[in-house]
Amino acid sequence: MTVPGEHSFTVVDSEVLLEAPIIAVRRDRLVMPGGTESNREIVEHFGAVAVVAFDGERIALVRQYRHCVKDRLWELPAGLLDIANEDPLECARRELAEEAGQAAARWDLVTDLVCSPGFCEEAVRIYLARELSEVPRPAADDEEADMSLTWVPIEQAREMVLRGEVKNSIAIAGIMVAGEVIAGRATARSVDEPFDLRPESLPRRRQAMGFGEDMKRL
Repeated sequence: MTVPGEHSFTVVDSEVLLEAPIIAVRRDRLVMPGGTESNREIVEHFGAVAVVAFDGERIALVRQYRHCVKDRLWELPAGLLDIANEDPLECARRELAEEAGQAAARWDLVTDLVCSPGFCEEAVRIYLARELSEVPRPAADDEEADMSLTWVPIEQAREMVLRGEVKNSIAIAGIMVAGEVIAGRATARSVDEPFDLRPESLPRRRQAMGFGEDMKRL
């Protein structure tokens, strides 16, 4: 008899169904409790970072069109870990400069989260960036050319979450947890903590296929 919580979901077969620039879809066949087998379709992802940039009073929020929901959402500056072997903190520094025109002298880890663990490998590391200074913001293209940047008082951002105005789960987690750290009710974590949730399947396969630094260029 299988004891709940102790079964090993062994993968007996796996196939890639789709390769696209920023995702892939894989089907794994798993051994279920009781010995039967069942398929699970998995969206592979590079993983991402997001930044709560705090200037002492306000945080940076971007408003970006998301075609999946056909709406413009309040979000944190963020980006994919699509550069081979790039350190997540370096990715966060780049995205903060590109989307908010800021550099930070102080960085802390807010939290790591998985966005849709029922079917997707996407995991996101969220940082708190402080002691900000302005840097040149490069010209945007594609849908990011429509992105707007707004600096919002941290308490107002928290209220936006509670009113349901912020719908992006990464932004919700970042705003609420960073808000606790900023208010002194929680302690920030070290950026040196291992990012154990960082997805490996897609980056490993793309590198094995001979992709260069930019793993999303099929």
